[in-house]
Amino acid sequence: MEELKDKVIEKLQTIFDPEIPVSIYELGLIYEINILPINNVQIVMTLTAPGCPAAQSLPVEVDQKLREIEGVNDVHVAVTWTPAWDKSRMSEVAQLELGWL
Repeated sequence: MEELKDKVIEKLQTIFDPEIPVSIYELGLIYEINILPINNVQIVMTLTAPGCPAAQSLPVEVDQKLREIEGVNDVHVAVTWTPAWDKSRMSEVAQLELGWL
């Protein structure tokens, strides 16, 4: 299961917020990655703001990309607004990339 989680993280790092040129994983938009029995993947994520133009497309992209991983049985993506996203959730890599450090 740990190997599958690593593959999920790798795949999440290929999905970029359309307004900020950083992966959604490095931005801290992914709150939880759960690998359930029979290789079902459950993602709890947020977006940078409730009015985010990608609110409809990003969760669908996450679902589609994770289904491409060999061995994944099913994917469930849940969007939450609690806690609200802020810049402190970003990785150091993302902050450096955006010149925020």
